Parts: sequence; C-alpha cells; structure tokens
Amino acid sequence: MAKNLVIVESPTKVKTIKKFLGKNYEVMASQGHVRDLPKSSLGIDVDHDFDPKYITIRGKGQLLASLRKEARKADKIYLATDPDREGEAISWHLLAALNVDPAKPVQRITFNEITKNAVKEAIKHPREIDMNLVDAQQARRVLDRMVGYRISPLLWAKVKRGLSAGRVQSAALRIICDREEEIEAFIPREYYTLDLFLKVRGLTKPLEAHYYGDSKGKREIKSKDQMQEITSSLKGADFVIDSVTRSKRERKSPLPFTTSTLQQEASKSLNFAIQKTMRIAQQLYEGVDIKGSGTVGLITYLRTDSTRVADEAQAAAASFIQSSYGQEYCKRYQAGKKSESVQDAHEAIRPADLTRMPSQIKDSLSRDQFRLYQLIWKRFMASQMANAIYEMTSVKIAAKDAIFSASASRLVFDGYTLIYLSEDDKDQADKQNLSKIDQDSRLEFQSFEEKQHFTQPPAHFTEASLVHTLEELGIGRPSTYSPIVSTLLKRRYITKEGRSIYVTELGQVVNDIMKESFPSIVDQNFTANMEGLLDGVEEGKVAWKSLVRNFYPDLDASVKKAEKELEKVEIKEEITDVICENCGRHMVVKYGPHGKFLACPGFPECKNTRPCLEKIGVSCPLCGRDVVLKRTRKGRVYYGCENNPDCEFMSWNRPVKEACPRCGKYMVIKGNKIVCSDPACGFSKPKDEEGS
Repeated sequence: MAKNLVIVESPTKVKTIKKFLGKNYEVMASQGHVRDLPKSSLGIDVDHDFDPKYITIRGKGQLLASLRKEARKADKIYLATDPDREGEAISWHLLAALNVDPAKPVQRITFNEITKNAVKEAIKHPREIDMNLVDAQQARRVLDRMVGYRISPLLWAKVKRGLSAGRVQSAALRIICDREEEIEAFIPREYYTLDLFLKVRGLTKPLEAHYYGDSKGKREIKSKDQMQEITSSLKGADFVIDSVTRSKRERKSPLPFTTSTLQQEASKSLNFAIQKTMRIAQQLYEGVDIKGSGTVGLITYLRTDSTRVADEAQAAAASFIQSSYGQEYCKRYQAGKKSESVQDAHEAIRPADLTRMPSQIKDSLSRDQFRLYQLIWKRFMASQMANAIYEMTSVKIAAKDAIFSASASRLVFDGYTLIYLSEDDKDQADKQNLSKIDQDSRLEFQSFEEKQHFTQPPAHFTEASLVHTLEELGIGRPSTYSPIVSTLLKRRYITKEGRSIYVTELGQVVNDIMKESFPSIVDQNFTANMEGLLDGVEEGKVAWKSLVRNFYPDLDASVKKAEKELEKVEIKEEITDVICENCGRHMVVKYGPHGKFLACPGFPECKNTRPCLEKIGVSCPLCGRDVVLKRTRKGRVYYGCENNPDCEFMSWNRPVKEACPRCGKYMVIKGNKIVCSDPACGFSKPKDEEGS
C-alpha cells in the first residue's frame, strides 16, 4: 500500500509524476477545482461580513469520494496543485473537502517544471498552504462574482437575456470601444515624402536618401506645391556628402518569455490565437509522450509575469551555448548583479531540458506543439546569448539649402540573432549597405521619387496588441488575458476579422450602459488599482475582506440607481412591409448575435428568415438605389447598396445625403465631422452643419 498520496490538478500529470516517485506514492488528480460558489445564487453572505458559501461542484462527488478513500489510507498527503493563486486555492479547498484527520500531516508542494529533479526537490521541501495566496484568489473570485451577479441581471432587464458583465472583461471592452471611437473619428491628413537616388562609385545599387529638411532643421512636406518647389530648386544642383557618422550599437538579447510576451509573439509569428497558445503550452508543460523517454514535461509553468531564470538553468544554458556556438556567444553577466525580480515565485517560461532540441523531438510532437516549443526554446536560448553588435552609419547629403539623410546598420557580431529573430527584429532589417560611403564619395544624381501619403488612424486591436495594452495598463494578470478575450468573443461583444478585433453593435450597447451606470467598473485606473490591491493581499499587506467591504457598497448603490433610472434599450418587434414568401405575413425585425435580421412572426409554424436591409435615407453614389446598413458575417457594421452584388458600393463609415462641395464625391460621418470620402480632397466640416 502506498504510504503517501500526492494530489495534482491535471490527470495528464499523474502517470509522469508517479513514474518519478515510485511505488511508495499514489498520485491522483483533482481535475481542477472541487468546490466553488453556487451557480444558482450570489453565494456571498453580504449581511455577515461577505462570507463566501462554497459547495461541492456538481459532478465532482464521485471523484471526491475516491480522493477521501485514498486520503484515509495514506500516512502523508501532499497537495501538488499548480504554483499560483488558483492552484493554492484549489489545495485549500481540497484540504477542506477531504475531511482529513487533523493529526495526519497534509503539506503543500510546488514545482515549476514536471521533471524528476523538480518533483523530488519539491517532496524534500514541503510547506504549509500559503493563506495570503488563497485570500488573493478568494478576493478576486468574490469581486468578480459580485460584479457578474449584480450587473448581468440588470443587462438582461434593460437589453436582453444572455448578456454578462465582468469586472476585468468590462474594462477591456471599454478599451476596445475607445479605440474604435478614435478610428471612427480619425480624419487623414495629407503629406508627402521625397526620396533621392544617387549613383555612387563602388556601389552596384544606387544610394537611397530621404528628404530631411534644410539648414533651419527638419521640415515636413505638406502639399504637392511644396514638393514641386523643392524639386524645382534642386534641378542641376550638386549633391555632396556633408557628413558620415559611424558608431557601434548593441541590440540586447531578448528577455525570456512571460505569459503575455509568449501570447504576443505566438500571435505575431505563428498566427496563434492566445487561447490556442495557452492550450498548447499547457500540453507542453503537463507532458508529451516522447519516443524513448515516455511522457515528458517540456516547458516550465506557463502562467508567469517573471523573467527570472533559475541559477541551474542559467548555468546549463551557458554550458550548452559554449559547447555549441563558442564562448563569445555566452551572455555576459555583471558579477554580483541580481535581477529585480529575483524574489519572484515563478521563473520565466523556458524549456525544462535544453538538451531536448526541437529538431530532435519533432517526430513526437504535433505540428503546433513543435512550432510553439521551438519558439520557446529559441527565445530562451537567445535570452542567454550575447548581444548582437551593429555598425551604424548615418550619412547627411547636402544640395543647395536642402539636406537628405540615409542610415543603415551592418551586423558586426550576430550574437543571439544566430538562432532567433523576433517579428519586430525582422521588421527592422536594413535594405542598403553604407559601409563603403565616406566623405570623399562622389555622388551623381539619378532620380527623385515623390510619394503622396495620408496619416493613418490608430490600428484596430489584435489579440496580441490588446494583451500588450492590458499588461501595460496593469489590467488583469497572466492567467486572465486569455479568458478575457475568449469571453468577449463568446458573448459576441467583439468579433475578429483576420487578426483585427472589432466591436459589435451589441458590444457597443453594453459598453454604453456600463459607462453610464458603472463608470468605475470600466475605468482603467480603477481596475489597475484593484489589481494592485489584490497583489497586496497576496503579499500579506491587505486583508481581503477589507477590500470587499470597501467595494460592495458602491456597487450596490450603483446597481439600485441603474435599476430605477436606466432606460430600457428597446429591441422591439418592428413590423416591416416585407411579405414572407412562405405564408404571406408581414415580416418583423429581430435581433440576433450579429445584429438585426427579418423573421416571420408565424414562428414556430413558419421559420422563414432573411437579412435585414435597414435603409439610412441616403442614395447610392454609384447607382442611385438606397444605401442600407449591413453586417459582415462576424457582425461588423458597414454600409452598402441594396442592389448588391450588381452594385459594388460599400463604406465602413456612414454616408450622408449631400455631396462634397469641393469635388462632388460622397461624404461620410467621422466622429463629430463630415468629411469627403476621397482623402486627396480633404474637405471636412462640423457634423452639426449637415444639410441632409
């Protein structure tokens, strides 16, 4: 009979850890949480100091009975759930649910990687459950439950059933909506660039330089007339080297991955959704069956905001790099200098065993597992390698009063770039070589290249850029980034087209209600401050109930006020003049996940539906038929001709009746202005001057 019982979270880990520990250990899995707040009620006693009412999760009864049976047999119990707040809370709930004899030793162990050494070391250094971590998780769970269970019913009453609000989710939605408003209101501004091409003796390709300005300093070319004035003044001019400056620059090796940087880089370089990244990383952490080795955990724990690297891993990397690439490629650490995050509980995400090179285990991994493991392996190795060194060359070229500039970099020592280039590194690659240019180089004019440009609006968020923004603002934590995005997509508050995120009509309605009635919930500073307080609970500096006591009264007052004052967002059954071709009834407007559609009121006898063509009172500028509001398959609003596909007119911005007085083309609404649809025209006027 096994003398010791080890309880982990995931069944995937059981076999591997059992193999490491041997016959004196029984290993079982809790399969996540075993207790939680009830789904049918708030589950928090607001009248008795906010005590949470935990119950056994439905369907976990039989599993708990098996765990209790083994716990009674064992001499000692180790709770080996994941090494974070959530894992600590699961261990605490397990201890409560197992009904263990108080005299029986129950201890907590954690390991950052599922390897034999890590697991055996954890067994040698057990500890008590860290109640600060547990309380931090309890505080987050209770706060999230309060927001969700108090505000969501309000949304059901004022908008429609099935909607939800979340403490962090709503703040993220506000950030996305604010970006959409910026894009909508953006008015492009015209500008020009002037590129100069010169023949240089000794160079096969012409030297490319860009107009910088004049002797007074940098100058922007704002119009075609200004461009022509510059080029005309330079006809027949001599182009001479004014200065050549060379310097050395080191490009620092990248930091190893944290959760958010892994999500961002996997999105950019592998086109992985962040939910997919986390799912595959979980597989790599828990273990993959490797030919000849059995089930092996390939990476360290995947939920971390630390870039710390254990001394043993650092030493192993240095040895590997020295033997594989040479001593000069090893990272140079300053003696005695420690990272600021040296006390972090977690390490960065890294390979559990550096000698398991991606190419060697490729046949044992799925395509996506291999690609993500290779990304993690290369990034970690690069983080332990020497900086890349570049020779930077900057050339100033003078012609009369005009100054042109050219710059380039030449790789002198490849360092970490020998094995790894991030997507950002690739974007910065230079296209010309100026190493042979000096003060005496003779230049011969070849041509000018004039380009018209328009300033671009802020980019739509991608999953990667949204995670980056949330991290920068201090909203959410490594374990929450993926659930935030997946929840917003699931609720159809946002949609994805390609990599870009767009707000749906439903998301905009919910955001407007949250801004009006619960401004603090969607305020990024408030949400970030709350994260800081939760960190304070984890550090033992803040009592978790004091945080809840301060939060709930304001939430309660806001909900009660909104219940009385917030107007219902009417989604009526609007009767149309469209006749159902199946039964002859007048079809009505309904609302679905993607917005409005037409449905027969005879449902369920008649289930006929068709797209809703909502006229906006504007004639198509191409064919004269009506312009209607439409939606893409994923719910994004646009405006198109009702005669589509015979007429191809479409606009992302709402057109207006009047034509542009300057060029005659159609105009659209952008924020608080009406602008010409042709950026080259540039006509605009305040929205309240619309004559339509």
